Amino acid sequence: MRITFNGAARTVTGSQYLLEANGSKVLLECGLFQGRRSDTYERNRSFNFDPSQVNAVLLSHAHIDHSGNLPNLVKQGYEGPIYATRATASLAEVMLLDSGHIQEADILFINKRRLRRGLPPAEPLYTQEDAAKVAPLLRPTDYDKPFEAAPGVKVEFVEAGHILGSAALRLEVQEGSRRTRLWFSGDIGRPGLPIVRDPVLPSDVDYVMMECTYGDKQHNDPELAHREFADVVRRTVRRGGKVIVPAFAVGRTQELVYSLHLLIASGEMPPIPVYVDSPLAVNATRVFEQHPECYDEQTLKFIRLGKHPALQFGGLHYVRDVEESKALNERKEPMVIISASGMAETGRILHHLKNNIEDPNNTILIVSWQAPDTLGRRLAERAKVVKIFGEEYPVRAEIATIGGLSAHAGQDMLVKYARAVRSVKGVILVHGEEDAATALREKLGSAGIKRVVYPDLFTSIEL
Repeated sequence: MRITFNGAARTVTGSQYLLEANGSKVLLECGLFQGRRSDTYERNRSFNFDPSQVNAVLLSHAHIDHSGNLPNLVKQGYEGPIYATRATASLAEVMLLDSGHIQEADILFINKRRLRRGLPPAEPLYTQEDAAKVAPLLRPTDYDKPFEAAPGVKVEFVEAGHILGSAALRLEVQEGSRRTRLWFSGDIGRPGLPIVRDPVLPSDVDYVMMECTYGDKQHNDPELAHREFADVVRRTVRRGGKVIVPAFAVGRTQELVYSLHLLIASGEMPPIPVYVDSPLAVNATRVFEQHPECYDEQTLKFIRLGKHPALQFGGLHYVRDVEESKALNERKEPMVIISASGMAETGRILHHLKNNIEDPNNTILIVSWQAPDTLGRRLAERAKVVKIFGEEYPVRAEIATIGGLSAHAGQDMLVKYARAVRSVKGVILVHGEEDAATALREKLGSAGIKRVVYPDLFTSIEL
């Protein structure tokens, strides 16, 4: 069995790993590589293999850095099944269409600039029409039920606890008389996260191939993070302001809505209008509501006691209409507005920031890691003045940041994950920067796991 690392090797984006065995090719993930525009276009359009020769695709979850290049794979000749859990298949369909819309919108802006320079128009990375062609190939699959993805390649989806529908993959590859068992982690979640079940630790395998995004960092207790969230909302409400939250549309938005629901239902927070203002987040939340089989016991109990869905409550409004979104900025009473994008780079959140950032009664709440050179990063670093749509705005609103809400496992959990397999023959680290991988390798070595590899992009390993 051979594995070639075609993405998310020595970086955290564009997950893509080609497994070859018994003359078959099985692709683990087909993520979009995200970075500088000049680097990403050709990288995402060019595969290191012939898509038409791939027999099956296995998808751990729906985040775009794991699923977002499926439209190009299909466009270039892939016609086989794409196996995913039921919730992942539902989310992927929604998210890929949204991604196609973004690609088209971006290229319109780019082509206006190219036209002014006398350059020919460029094509989008893919279109909504391309994205729609992925859905017929999706094969919704139950957790914990083994199936054969290709001759001699048996697969089982196991709860990963990262986002709704996320899964680790237990693979058993039979080549003649030789059997190799591999556990592929996808993205590893954290115990105690709201809504989703806790991650299942690997067992009964020879090798573990796992993410190491936070291999050099610990996380705060999620419960502490949600208490901090409640404190921010309460003090903003007391002074009559709005809480503006840039949040990722899938996972983080639903987590915050659920937390607000618990706080209001328990009486810890007075009822307050909450607006989810992101078309993708609205669509994704509908998918969340359709898949209670992924909920943890606490969420199921809350639904039973409250007699209403976990992501619906009095005072919660899902905003689709652009005019309704604009009207929120004319209103002055306290409210919470959760809007995409999570790093405040695009989308409706920019309009909410522009209209509310100069009022000291308001709070801009940063709830996730912010990449360098983004508006979210400048806010998190307490810039006094920021540019929005090319105009400068003084930052007079309170800026609050909350750590501990990450859906990725921290260092302690990653070590526990790798150590769960007794007498593991080797650990393969992917989906992590070099500093994170180096720190985790040292921790694993101290824990007695000596064979830990961190492969380069486009290299292969024989197992």
